[in-house]
Amino acid sequence: MSSNYVAPSIDDYLRKRLMPVEGAIPHVQGIEMYGNSIPAGTVGGDLFEYINFQQRYDIDARIQRALKLSKDYLEPLPAGAPPRNSVDDHVLWLKSRPNFDPLLESAYRESRSSEQIRVAEVLKALYTTAGVLLVDAQGHGIIAAKIASTVHDTFHALMLAELDQRGRTTPEFFERVNLRLAQSVTARNALGRIEKEAAQEIATMLYGEVQPYGTFRFVNFGHPAPLVYSAEFRKFMDIDRNRMVQFLPLGVQIPEDHPDRNRYLSLDTRQHRVSPSDVSEITLMSPGDILFLYTDGVYDGTDQADRAKLEEVMRGCYQKSAKDICTALMDFALKQDDLHRQSGEADRIDDKTVFIIKRT
Repeated sequence: MSSNYVAPSIDDYLRKRLMPVEGAIPHVQGIEMYGNSIPAGTVGGDLFEYINFQQRYDIDARIQRALKLSKDYLEPLPAGAPPRNSVDDHVLWLKSRPNFDPLLESAYRESRSSEQIRVAEVLKALYTTAGVLLVDAQGHGIIAAKIASTVHDTFHALMLAELDQRGRTTPEFFERVNLRLAQSVTARNALGRIEKEAAQEIATMLYGEVQPYGTFRFVNFGHPAPLVYSAEFRKFMDIDRNRMVQFLPLGVQIPEDHPDRNRYLSLDTRQHRVSPSDVSEITLMSPGDILFLYTDGVYDGTDQADRAKLEEVMRGCYQKSAKDICTALMDFALKQDDLHRQSGEADRIDDKTVFIIKRT
């Protein structure tokens, strides 16, 4: 290694790690997208990422692997041979049980084989789908960046397992991410913390998948709701919030039916785990319509006066590219920071993320 090499600081490392590169922007038919994130300090707790399935994963190879497994699972294990896969292992267990019926092996092998055929079919949708991940960790600075990095790493580790087993994201996937940020009772006690003093890693998360011509299906854990700008009516459209499920931030709420429920602190009760009915959907109806995702350093999602200001900015740039729209909205948010400093309210300044999905 060169003697002139200077190791990056932890701030530099986390800042670069939490920022995507333009080369990762997915190409979805009829869609243009662009995002940007600016920390309040040298590093922050906002994270956004393009999930470019075609670039990140070898979809062809995954499909071929699933089809091969579908055939392998049907093949009986030769006598005395060691297990070749998880199906063989389970069949050996079945054979060790009293009153084993050979029909059980056949039925089990066929069931697992059909699962892999389905995985191969479902994976094909990733050719035309892109994911969008937004995370906003509580606070800003290096601790918030660490929390956002934890969500990022957990998300991608679990995604690998999801694609192997299901070929797509499922509600169970999000429940596992949620549990990763939950506060363990045992860890709290081991650290000698008092409950009122315990610091919890809290972050909001919105993950959605964009399909050709503007269908956006997403799951929301405590994040401000998306806004939809209509090119025809030149305003943000009112969306029925009852149609958009929003859970509490990650780690705050553990479902009552989770087997480890009593091993984690939960600030509120949730009767059931995330289900398919909890996945919300927004469709950009016409060319030029825009889906605006953001963190609360840009807009808290509730203030009507701030919404009107953002709408005015959007009205002046909605015909431009997604990148130019993103830049205009971010510039406006940064000017608001200047006003906060001038009025002695610098404590209101927070990390900022703007993400634009535009139907072309």
